[in-house]
Amino acid sequence: QVQLVESGGGLVQAGGSLRLSCAASGIRISNYAMGWFRQAPGKERVFVAAITRNGMMMAYADSVKGRCTISRDNAKNTVFLRINSLKPEDTAVYYCAVSGTYSTTSSSYAYWGQGTQVTVSS
Repeated sequence: QVQLVESGGGLVQAGGSLRLSCAASGIRISNYAMGWFRQAPGKERVFVAAITRNGMMMAYADSVKGRCTISRDNAKNTVFLRINSLKPEDTAVYYCAVSGTYSTTSSSYAYWGQGTQVTVSS
């Protein structure tokens, strides 16, 4: 059974940083691209970042570009998302997901975690 467990969310002041982690079990993430998405209250889930299986290519949403870094440790079966200079509009539930293809589209992702809440206060 595939499980993705996100952690590292919380309440942070604007301008601060967070590092989210996503630990996978039941699957070897080295065989897959990984992505992060987020869903703010009352809004649809949107793409944040993606990384290829070997970590050589990354993609970012315009809203986080320059402030965000996705990375992975295939040996630890874990993917990370660091966001700097956090803004109140970054407040959302953040989800990691697994895809067979490197994609920015949520429909490409087959497995999802339960999410971790990030709240940014102004």
